Formats: sequence, structure tokens, C-alpha cells
Amino acid sequence: MVAKLFFGLLMTLAAIAALLLILTVVGGIIAGLLAPFVGSVPVAYNFHSVRVRWTSTIVAILGIAGTVGVFVAMLSLARGFRATLVASGSPGNALVMRAGATSEMMGGITLDSVRVVQDAPGIARDQSGPLVTQEVVGVVPFPLLSTGTDANVQVRGVSPNVLRIRTFVKIIGGRMFNPGLSELVVGKNAARTYSGLNVGNTINFGGGRWQVVGVFDAGGSSFDSEVWCDAHILSQVLKRPDNIFQSATVHLSSPSAFQQFKDAVISDPRMNVDVVREIDYYAKQSTTMTRLITVLGGLVAAIMAIGAVFAALNTMYSAISERGREIATMRAIGFSTWNVILSFLFEALLISFVAGLVGCLAVLPLNGLTTNTMNFQTFSNVAFAFKITFDLLLMGVLFGLVMGILGGLLPAVRAALRPVAVALREL
Repeated sequence: MVAKLFFGLLMTLAAIAALLLILTVVGGIIAGLLAPFVGSVPVAYNFHSVRVRWTSTIVAILGIAGTVGVFVAMLSLARGFRATLVASGSPGNALVMRAGATSEMMGGITLDSVRVVQDAPGIARDQSGPLVTQEVVGVVPFPLLSTGTDANVQVRGVSPNVLRIRTFVKIIGGRMFNPGLSELVVGKNAARTYSGLNVGNTINFGGGRWQVVGVFDAGGSSFDSEVWCDAHILSQVLKRPDNIFQSATVHLSSPSAFQQFKDAVISDPRMNVDVVREIDYYAKQSTTMTRLITVLGGLVAAIMAIGAVFAALNTMYSAISERGREIATMRAIGFSTWNVILSFLFEALLISFVAGLVGCLAVLPLNGLTTNTMNFQTFSNVAFAFKITFDLLLMGVLFGLVMGILGGLLPAVRAALRPVAVALREL
């Protein structure tokens, strides 16, 4: 990870040098294209100014780039967390829980209710019967490999047919647990995050001894951070009633069969349950943490943006104070107030655009990097990856341009409105 970040820093520094070089090459072209709007001399002059005052330009670029980088990184965290939880659900599965339960941890469904669910229309079936997994969910502390301190891991008791219901889950090491035995299969993220969860190890929790027999890949979903075992064995170890489960997950004959299945289950007078699409359940579970990360990230980015705007203001004001005679001369030879305002605003936008690109390049090495956080809905640790997409990069560049406008508008207006005679007499 350190090597990856170091490589990203080198790439960022190289990008700054390359972008400043590109400005020299394309400056004349852009100046020509913008000539009908702002006048060719001021725009070409702005490119020259950026090159000549490269030290203050780089300071402004780094200030805005750092803010853009934090902005994109925090949004990618929120998006990665949401993507991880949403990937846990399948549009072809339905989740059955106690009516009013907000999460599986708060759910409860009896074995009799599970049998009613198994007979409902719309359920897929194979040679073993209806594809339903009744599940027991608990939270168990395991020591982190990185620190040795305990973190909550969600342990899920499932039915032996769970891999035919969650078809995207694959065993990638060892084998599936045998029904009726104290055996575990662990998600790939759990295996590399917590100590003792390697195939062949024996661990203790809940007063029982368990053997790790396999590792599974759940396609980047939150299940990759879980530990699975036989539901009946987990109930016994956790001293829970053998006929009570937290939820039941149903594989439907087709996604369109959901409403038929839901109507049949809810209308049954023996049932007191809620039925939701599995993908909708996990999308809702991601809401609290996603909102928290977004709000906190927005606050941090806003505070940094204030500093970056002041840095841009300082850069532009100092540039204008150093070029008072040149600005007055341009006004004297016929360039209008509007020409000068747009010219200096263009300079601020040029700096902020480069800064936005640099900030985006700086955080690109984070894409796919895995981290952990607490899911407040289940009180268990979830591993998820930064998810940087094109639209986030575009938002980062636009955010940089906004800071450029805020930092460049007032200095541009001041430069344009300064009386020509006064400016020439002072120099």
C-alpha cells in the first residue's frame, strides 16, 4: 500500500510538471480561440504570467488540488461503502423478517413461518426442494491482524443450500462446511483482516470450538467480511431457541415473481412478517453510514476549500499588484474593463483547472484500496474499497473550478476597475 501511494505521489509531481509544460505549448492555440471573446493579448499574457510566476502558481495549485483530493476521496469512500452493501443483495432474492424489524439483528421468524414461506408461490425449486435459507445472525469479536485488538465480526448461520440461493458466492479455498458440524467458511476479506481465520485453524467463540474449512468470495459484497456456518449449530452455541431465526432469504423463480410471493406471504393470517427485495434491504442498510461519510467529508472539504480560496485570492491579488503598470497599459491601448475581467478570471480558472486535474490524479491510486468501518445497522465491521468513478473525477474538477471562480473574481474586478491614470501615476 505504501509503495502504491509513493508511486501515486511521483505520478502527481510528474503530472504537475507535464501540465505546466503543456500550458506553454497550447497557450497560443487557446489564446487564438478565445480572442473574439476576451482579446488575444490579455489571454496570451495570462499564459505568460502563469509560467513566469510559477512558484505562486504551484502554491495555489497544491492548495486547490489538496481540497479536490479530499473531496473526491470522501465521496469515493461513501460510494464504495454503498456499493459493497448493495452488492450483497440480488434482485432475484427476497428477504423475510419479523414485521417492523429494521435489520436482521432485530428480526425474528419461527420455523413454522419458514415452512409457510417454503410453500408460497414464486419460489424457485430444485431437486432438494424450495430454495430458502433460514439464517441466524450474531456478532463475535475477533482480533485484527493489523493491531491485535478485537473488532466485531458478523457470524451468519445459514442453510446448507445457501450457495444455490446466493449464486454469486463461490468457494475459492478449502470446501463448504458440512451440515451439523462446527465448521466455518469465511469471507475473503475476513480471512485477511482477522487473525486465526485461515483454512485448517481451530478457533473458539461462543463457548464452542470451530474449524475453518473454507474461504469464499462474495464478489466484493459485505458477505466478504462475514463468517458463515450451520444455522442450527450456531443457535445451539449462542444458546438461542432452535426454532427461531433472524431472517429467511428466498430465491425467486424470477425477479418478476416478487410481488406474487410477497402478497401470498403477507396475506396469510398465520404470518406477521415483512417481505422486501434483498437488494432494497441492503441499499437501505447503507444509508446511515453513507450519509455520515458524505456529511463529514463535505465539512472537511468545505473547511479546506475556504483555505484554498484564500490562497487563490492571495495569488491573484499579488499577481495584480505586481502587474499594475501592465494592466494600466492594456487599458490605455484600448482593452475594455470586460476584457480585463475575463482575462484575469480565465487565469484563475486555468490555475484551478490544472489543480483539479492534479487533485484527481493524486487520489486515483486509492481506487480499489480496501479499508474497514463499523456498520451501525449491524454493529459489525465491514471491509469495503474506495470507488473512484469518472463522474466523481468530473465533480472534483468542477469543484476546483468553483474555487477558482471564487478566488479570481474579486481580484479580476479590482484590476479592471482601477483608474488608468491613477495606476500609471503610482508606478
